[in-house]
Amino acid sequence: MPAPRITMRKIREILRLKWEHDCSVRQIAESCQVARPTVTEYLERATAAGLSWPLPPELDESALERVLFPPRAQPVTSPRAVPDWATVHRELQRKSVTLLLLWQEYKTQHPTGYSYTWFCTRYHAWAKHLDVVMRHEHRAGEKVFIDYAGETVPVQDPRTGEIRQAQIFVAALGASSYTYIEATWTQSLPDWIGSHVRMFAYFGGCPEILVPDNIRSGVTAAHRYEPDLNPTYHELATHYGVAVMPARSRKPRDKAKVESAVQLAERWILAQLRHCTFLSLAELNAAIDNALTVLNHREFQKLPGSRHSRFLTVDHPALRPLPLLPYEYAEWKKATVHIDYHVEVDHHYYSVPYTLVGQRVDVRLTTNCVECFHKSQRVSSHRRSSLPGQHTTVTEHMPQAHQAYAEWTPERLVRWAQQSRPATAQLVTAILISRAHPLQGFRSCLGIMRLGKSHGDERLEAACARALALQAHSYKSVASILRHGLDQQPLSPDRVSPPSIRHPNIRGPHYYH
Repeated sequence: MPAPRITMRKIREILRLKWEHDCSVRQIAESCQVARPTVTEYLERATAAGLSWPLPPELDESALERVLFPPRAQPVTSPRAVPDWATVHRELQRKSVTLLLLWQEYKTQHPTGYSYTWFCTRYHAWAKHLDVVMRHEHRAGEKVFIDYAGETVPVQDPRTGEIRQAQIFVAALGASSYTYIEATWTQSLPDWIGSHVRMFAYFGGCPEILVPDNIRSGVTAAHRYEPDLNPTYHELATHYGVAVMPARSRKPRDKAKVESAVQLAERWILAQLRHCTFLSLAELNAAIDNALTVLNHREFQKLPGSRHSRFLTVDHPALRPLPLLPYEYAEWKKATVHIDYHVEVDHHYYSVPYTLVGQRVDVRLTTNCVECFHKSQRVSSHRRSSLPGQHTTVTEHMPQAHQAYAEWTPERLVRWAQQSRPATAQLVTAILISRAHPLQGFRSCLGIMRLGKSHGDERLEAACARALALQAHSYKSVASILRHGLDQQPLSPDRVSPPSIRHPNIRGPHYYH
């Protein structure tokens, strides 16, 4: 039986001790820590190869191995067709194509071809040289990888029986693979932010970096080098003191950790719950939480411990503490300050300093507050209101004498209306008086001015007179009168319309005369 193969460096040492120092086989075996039969075999191989000491300088380790262990002569067999591995690799990129299918097609063309095991082994050996993959080493508490699972879970409404699909949020810490999973109704911004807040609480600390996929809720515009983050997501990252480094598009290796976590979630949690019927999102999350605890406590197959034990010893001590208060969800919008120094948010109007008329501001919306920022400086803050069409105005935001835009004063609007017709002037005055601040009526008055340009002063005067008679002091009322041509009909309050249905039992107004 041939001796076991040892390193070329040790073989060189065996030859040196024998040929240079004339040591015995026993001495060489004890010095090199190998068996005596092994020493004898290698000395015989060197002698048969015609080697002597010192070895030639050009005889490096590879050449020495070829001299001592020449390749065996291969038996003469009929040549077999070797697949074109590049074609095999290209076909595997197609959906549902497998190595078994490609091997069956190969055997159909070459019945004497190689076996399926040989086919797979040779392909994988060829594919290893396609791309050198960098192994990611994750530092403790550095990164958390975030994504949604491809599968959803049905939730049934107990009242209507309607089925709604719940989305599965998955996050995994880099060093310990400690995993967080929860179900939300959507992947929209509120659910995306809420899942992050609960994820931080579950981990009990903050990592250094978030690595999300390029989901629209997190990344407004994907880019290889400088992706644009959603303002709300950026604010959340600032609140928790973390950086956001989105994974590159179509580069799953950038987030291989969460790809593996998603696979585990689908196999070990969602698959177990496939026969369960859930009547609420809370019920589904309770079942996920129980299964998640089992998953995080499962022992690793190739490493000691579990995700939970590694989290406690590796990741958790390195996480930074959570802020005193969790992040309060807020949305950001852009708005232009109107001539009445108000911005519109959900059909309600909030004031800002009058010097910002015509400027673009950033509006931050929370459940209870509306804040306006100009060049990153907060210029106003209001309690959020749900009353459409109303105004929330701070007196300090108003100009003392409206110098900033003197051409649009209440006096000028009334003068313009008086030049048109008396009913128009009366309606403009009524609109300005009905507001808490006269400037809040500018929008309605300016709209009425534009109606005069499109319909003419005579029709506008008739429409204003009709609106005054109906106590309808608003732009929408005047616009509706003009749109339906009611200004061209005589206004007779005493006139009663005849019944729309004619029947002998319906007497009509003439019966009472």
